[in-house]
Amino acid sequence: MLLSKMAAEGGGKEMNEIKTQFTTREGLYKLLSHSEYSRPNRVPFNSQGSNPVRVSFVNVNDQSGNGDRLCFNVGRELYFYIYKGVRKAADLSKPIDKRIYKGTQPTCHDFNHLTATAESVSLLVGFSAGQVQLIDPIKKETSKLFNEERLIDKSRVTCVKWVPGSESLFLVAHSSGNMYLYNVEHTCGTTAPHYQLLKQGESFAVHTCKSKSTRNPLLKWTVGEGALNEFAFSPDGKFLACVSQDGFLRVFNFDSVELHGTMKSYFGGLLCVCWSPDGKYIVIGGEDDLVTVWSFVDCRVIARGHGHKSWVSVVAFDPYTTSVEESDPMEFSGSDEDFQDLLHFGRDRANSTQSRLSKRNSTDSRPVSVTYRFGSVGQDTQLCLWDLTEDILFPHQPLSRARTHTNVMNATSPPAGSGGTNPGSNGNSITTPGNSVPPPLPRSNSLPHSAVSNAGSKSSVMDGAIAAGVSKFATLSLHDRKERHHEKDHKRNHSMGHISSKSSDKLNLVTKTKTDPAKTLGTPLCPRMEDVPLLEPLICKKIAHERLTVLIFLEDCIVTACQEGFICTWARPGKVGAGTSPREV
Repeated sequence: MLLSKMAAEGGGKEMNEIKTQFTTREGLYKLLSHSEYSRPNRVPFNSQGSNPVRVSFVNVNDQSGNGDRLCFNVGRELYFYIYKGVRKAADLSKPIDKRIYKGTQPTCHDFNHLTATAESVSLLVGFSAGQVQLIDPIKKETSKLFNEERLIDKSRVTCVKWVPGSESLFLVAHSSGNMYLYNVEHTCGTTAPHYQLLKQGESFAVHTCKSKSTRNPLLKWTVGEGALNEFAFSPDGKFLACVSQDGFLRVFNFDSVELHGTMKSYFGGLLCVCWSPDGKYIVIGGEDDLVTVWSFVDCRVIARGHGHKSWVSVVAFDPYTTSVEESDPMEFSGSDEDFQDLLHFGRDRANSTQSRLSKRNSTDSRPVSVTYRFGSVGQDTQLCLWDLTEDILFPHQPLSRARTHTNVMNATSPPAGSGGTNPGSNGNSITTPGNSVPPPLPRSNSLPHSAVSNAGSKSSVMDGAIAAGVSKFATLSLHDRKERHHEKDHKRNHSMGHISSKSSDKLNLVTKTKTDPAKTLGTPLCPRMEDVPLLEPLICKKIAHERLTVLIFLEDCIVTACQEGFICTWARPGKVGAGTSPREV
């Protein structure tokens, strides 16, 4: 098997050994060889020049209790399997659906969790030539093809996601630096779209599609300079975090198209981004080999993590070990199985746990311990796990702000995650609207309880809000347009300047910041290394021969994948057969 081989030659054997298990505070994580997914022939894929392997999950809620489905791309191939996880061995001989494309390669994909059933799922697939396909791998149907003639954008699709809470809207990012909002019910037209400027700000512009009849794309976003590498919706779907090749994180209010905050990488482009389960923190990774933790509330970098030896390709929070404890964090005692029972029980208490995470704005003085767990994988073939603890989150407390080992004993209570893989499924997440950078909050402060969204009306509110927003964008009054034009002229004279590729081309008006790295370093956009705490990984293990491209946290396992096309399952403690010694080999 791939991960049981040794890559060592001569010295440094321990450093080059492929790990098959590792131990954290909650116990032993173990690689399950029988749960490895790949192409049916299991032959390592020659990944030279190919797009990254990606994995998407969906649960179809069938009655068998085995409702998880798995989609992954390898080169020109796309596979759809029943995912049996830690329960049963993978059966690679019987994919539900398999597709081989000519002339283009799949680059990314996303399931619509709202509409998934045992009889039908909606899967969006982005391609290297710029098209987006809507398919149903259960019915083996191809419903629609968007940007078929590449009239909208000719560059590679870097990220595609359904808008949380919507059955029809989806967002697509390209290596051109543009994003497009589509509606599956609308056509794309047979001619190149014409746009009119809706809104612009610091290094971004948004246009509506100018057409007599409604057609795709509904909106065009131009963000930063260079490729837009990834975006992620906040847990409640209200905010959008984007990372670009120009090294910037930009966080937008999705409905109002307002810029909430920005951050600059220490060096190079940013490649990946994710939100904490409660929406309070964003973790970013990229070409500076660092993971960076950014506070959504304070709009500032609060920590960096150094453990990777090459570019960080994926970052992800683990909602099942992110936790809050309202009493002595050291009081838990018991077996590993007891701890896992507590974690499982905590999944059903996700809403109450989220509520407890928001209690810092109250006058309740009971001791509260919070730990966020997140992971990262990189081109160095290493998996790192990180704990983000109180001494980092609330540095005004009398705790050291020096380079810090994370405290791994603070999380022994039920997880804050809700258990679903749909980022928009949790309606109780917390958001803070606003465009200014507030001062650091005292420890007892948090977001107001009124900011908690209502899960019951989530879907209809999202559809209505975005539909109303697009309608409003398309029907601005003359007075509104004049005001926006005046604001645009005012901003053009700002010292940062606006740059247009053609002076007469109003469609390309984007406020672009020519950032001098020497001037950015040491500012709130990009603090110096010594100005913020430096996290060290809880674990850092080499787990593959090829660069890693996938990291997904599920309830009973962690899923990773490498560029050779092997999708591996790591059982959580207590989720695999008894008798395993918690000792690393």
